[in-house]
Amino acid sequence: MVLLPRLTAFAEAYPDIVLDVVTVTGPVDLVAGEFDAGIQLGEYIQKDMIAVRVTQELRLAVIGSPGYFSSRSIPRKPKDLNDHRCIGLRLPGGPYRWEFEKGRKAVTVGVNGPLIIDDTHLVIQAALAGAGLGLAFEEQVAEYVAKRRLIRVLEDWTPPIPGFFMYYPSRQHQPAALSALTNALRAS
Repeated sequence: MVLLPRLTAFAEAYPDIVLDVVTVTGPVDLVAGEFDAGIQLGEYIQKDMIAVRVTQELRLAVIGSPGYFSSRSIPRKPKDLNDHRCIGLRLPGGPYRWEFEKGRKAVTVGVNGPLIIDDTHLVIQAALAGAGLGLAFEEQVAEYVAKRRLIRVLEDWTPPIPGFFMYYPSRQHQPAALSALTNALRAS
């Protein structure tokens, strides 16, 4: 969602820079791992890092396939998820407890189901296959929802979240390649 849409333009503008990309689902110590930078949701970035916004605010979407809903009711409130098979999402620290908010009311649900997956792309594929309700970013599922391959539920319970940031340790002399990447990814 962050790097790939801008990769071609970056590679054309900076043909001598090689990006060595590593994907990790848990916390990363950039200094110990000898990484120049990372990309993470804002809430997971350590306070001593420089953070640059690389996406606008995001929204999560609860989705299920038409086949899944052919024999099940559509949840109207977060607590209705207790009556559904849900595809868990593993984040750093363990399975994510789904968080919802509507007006001043905040609700957290520890969902249950047949799978716990650490990749939202796989969650989407499992939801498309009818394995249960999944949670992914709105942007990731918009096309499936538009084509009616997925049904979005509880939309009024999913407020925006801060989004992704590129982060890196404070340095006296930032490498030119990192400055170029920061400028290319910076959210407008």
